[in-house]
Amino acid sequence: MKNVTVTLDEETARWARLEAARRDMSVSSLLRLILRDRMGSEVSYDGARSRYLARPGSNISSGERYPARKELHDRDGFR
Repeated sequence: MKNVTVTLDEETARWARLEAARRDMSVSSLLRLILRDRMGSEVSYDGARSRYLARPGSNISSGERYPARKELHDRDGFR
């Protein structure tokens, strides 16, 4: 493991101490947990985005005209 020094404003440091105590862990462990969670979220999002963009495109029209907005949202019986 690598040691890193972090400088926090008093309010953030107070929150970190209280949150760590609430979870019965050290501030270092809390920060490691938060950073690993954030890192995993970004990796997960980037992977999902890459998989989505790698999919082949699809043709959404069969050549027919698209319905007009009014046709899609016709609510004659609800007026």
